[in-house]
Amino acid sequence: MELRHLKYFATVAKTLNFSDAAKRLFVTQGTLSQQIKQFEDEIGTQLFDRNRHNVTLTEAGEELLPLALKTIEDSEVCSNRMRDLKGALTGTLRIGITHSFSGLLTETVKNFIREHPGVKLKIQSESASEIIEMLKNKEIDLALAFKPSTTYEELESVPLFRNSLSAVMHREHPMASHKVLTMEELENHRIILPGKGLQARRAFDRYLGLDSRKLNVTVEVNDPELIMDIVQNTSLIAIVSSLAAYYRPNLVAIPLEGGNYSMVGCIHRLKEGYRKRSADIFVEMLRDSAKIERIAKGLE
Repeated sequence: MELRHLKYFATVAKTLNFSDAAKRLFVTQGTLSQQIKQFEDEIGTQLFDRNRHNVTLTEAGEELLPLALKTIEDSEVCSNRMRDLKGALTGTLRIGITHSFSGLLTETVKNFIREHPGVKLKIQSESASEIIEMLKNKEIDLALAFKPSTTYEELESVPLFRNSLSAVMHREHPMASHKVLTMEELENHRIILPGKGLQARRAFDRYLGLDSRKLNVTVEVNDPELIMDIVQNTSLIAIVSSLAAYYRPNLVAIPLEGGNYSMVGCIHRLKEGYRKRSADIFVEMLRDSAKIERIAKGLE
């Protein structure tokens, strides 16, 4: 029984989709199917029931999955400990981020790869709920996202900065010179809102205490980058985190008056388990980032 087979099995078991699993493993679907078949032949039992429409775990597969996950985790911990004991910063550091935070990493990534060329960075951009689940499942080492409304006992969240919910618009918009905006002032303008599930939308729904039907909501989008692209090329106003306009010189973010619109940007980690030295170093570099400092001080 090879560790590679356990990793292939665990990935298919999590996704229950050979195509998705193959993409995650960077192999072809045919190769993955062949490896799973070899593994089943080796252990003498079928692990998956497959047909044209779906894939499910057999009873043997259900029994094997927690054992496989534990073996994979123990193997990774062992490798990480040995690398750290040697004092050489190597291996892979897996980081999950939400779309709104992608630009914040540029400076830290540049400095990290220059100072620690032996470490491979694997950065995945997903929704907040997806990267929190990935962290809980130990698929990533760190997560960068706004603090979730739900408390997860197994996670610790280290605050980096506080960011506000704002009205983001093009610099040439008639209201772009305002220092602050009320919700009443926005009622006569076309609005674009983040889709359900995004952190900015949760903040909107949770804190505004507003009947959103008073707003002329023209578009709802679940992709933060697409929201900014639309705002940059139209007269629509987006109600999103002010961080969204940070890297867009043609856009301005105007704070909303009244109510609690703040969101806390955090680094999220598991409380238990072995921590890679590379992860500790990356977190410190991120916290020392000039961009983070400027946002934390409210200068942007």
